[in-house]
Amino acid sequence: MSVVVRSSPILVGRALTKSWTVPGGRLEVLKGVDITVEPGQTVAIIGPSGSGKSTLLGILGALDRPTSGELMIGNTDTARLSDHELAKWRGKSLGIVFQQFHLMPSLTALENIALPLEIAGDREALKKATDAIGEVGLFERKNHLPKELSGGECQRIALARALVTKPKLLLADEPSGSLDPKTGEQIANLSPTAHREESGGVV
Repeated sequence: MSVVVRSSPILVGRALTKSWTVPGGRLEVLKGVDITVEPGQTVAIIGPSGSGKSTLLGILGALDRPTSGELMIGNTDTARLSDHELAKWRGKSLGIVFQQFHLMPSLTALENIALPLEIAGDREALKKATDAIGEVGLFERKNHLPKELSGGECQRIALARALVTKPKLLLADEPSGSLDPKTGEQIANLSPTAHREESGGVV
């Protein structure tokens, strides 16, 4: 006899919808989306521009709430969590790579990566950030401000910042869009590897 122990999904979305009131009626962006992210799994959300990919990522990252449907983080229904509780979960368990990077302009590349660790009170923030910037191949650029970096370099810094806390779930909005093909492939390989080691998931 063999016993198989299955881990619970990191995230489950059921019948997720998102709509807004606009002049002339309702704009429905998401219509009954179902998604499950298992530990160690990479999920790609594919669709044309304007199809709601970024809207869905915002909901999955608890940055926005669905109009209807159910979003489970582990075994917790996010509808039961306050905005403060969701923010606390994001800080501990989620890494996000935004399409526009959202780097702090007054901080160096290294300081941007260390920021979420410093907010969490991690005494090894600088050491971990130094390791992370090396993993994305930008150690020599660690003291440069975002305005002194190319778009591709900013994207790699944003990815390092998202990964440095070793989150359970990584959400990336077009994570290789500003990268050359070779670097994009390297970064695409880095993200799932880092998270499979931590039993995390990537969307």
